[in-house]
Amino acid sequence: MARVYNFSAGPAVLPEEVLKKAAAEMLDYNGSGTSVMEMSHRGKEFKGIIERAEADLREIMAIPANYKVLFLQGGASLQFSMIPLNLMVKSKKADYVHTGQWSKKAMAEAKKIGTVNMVASSEDKNFTYIPELSPDKFSSDADYFYIVTNNTIYGTAYHQIPDTKEVPLVADMSSNILSEPIEVSKFGLIFAGAQKNIGPAGVTIVIIREDLIGSAPVNLPALLNYKTQAEEGSLYNTPPCYAIYIAGLVFEWIKQQGGLEAVGKQNRLKAQILYDYLDNSKLFQSPVRKQDRSLMNVPFVTGNEDLDTKFIEQASKKGFKTLKGHRTVGGMRASIYNAMPVQGVQGLVDFMKEFEKNNS
Repeated sequence: MARVYNFSAGPAVLPEEVLKKAAAEMLDYNGSGTSVMEMSHRGKEFKGIIERAEADLREIMAIPANYKVLFLQGGASLQFSMIPLNLMVKSKKADYVHTGQWSKKAMAEAKKIGTVNMVASSEDKNFTYIPELSPDKFSSDADYFYIVTNNTIYGTAYHQIPDTKEVPLVADMSSNILSEPIEVSKFGLIFAGAQKNIGPAGVTIVIIREDLIGSAPVNLPALLNYKTQAEEGSLYNTPPCYAIYIAGLVFEWIKQQGGLEAVGKQNRLKAQILYDYLDNSKLFQSPVRKQDRSLMNVPFVTGNEDLDTKFIEQASKKGFKTLKGHRTVGGMRASIYNAMPVQGVQGLVDFMKEFEKNNS
């Protein structure tokens, strides 16, 4: 069966070159006679895998030397708790910007640890925009300031990073990490679940400035303490070895594409193809404010639920899969992560034009 164009929001499309290399190495990794799935996380082969993955990630993101890179488990959702447990330790308060379901869940966990100051929200328009931020609403003594840089469900993204002065900026980048260059030094902590632009579900990347490590309460369980994970090189217990291996192959692939500058250029081209069509279509519309549109997740609707359903069904038969919007917003959503080729997006637009012609 021919591969389809997979527009899933996650777990998401992976580069074919990565999948082919993993398949070729499935039974025998690098002449070791074993699969990565079978090898000890304490052995030299896996030590080489995790060290090379970290080195490549540091290179492509230009991560400064005073940041630790951690490969953790528990998904991005565990970070909703780990962040306040480790960082909400001085004033016991933090500032949060509410831009959707994931910030809502993160705030709920933080409220169990300390005080949450919601400095802005876009809930009034169902999170279809990024709210303006007023520095006079920021807490100067907050332990950290929290944002979600790209909102997978709603298709919004920050295109300007807020200046939080001396307060560490914490960012959930699960759905737009590695999509374009970023300045890591603007952030105190960055985290991302893997299953969008990094690799398969199972590993979560945490990039944390060293001065934010080591202040957690003494009674914090070892696995939830960033200090434990940093001191043990993410090997305090058995890590998600195979997911880290695939992530490492993805990092190699990004380098082969020309790095994040080249990847970002490709992503902007894909997004422009789709948004240009939506802006000129008489049938399909984007609900997102133009200046806040995501490069990675593009929701769209017809305004008629029956027609939306018909479109999703017909698109699937044509090989354009997983276009159904999140259950909380409905409609359609095309997730066009790094591994989605330009021809996939162009093919989708060509089908949308045909559908519009036949249903106008």
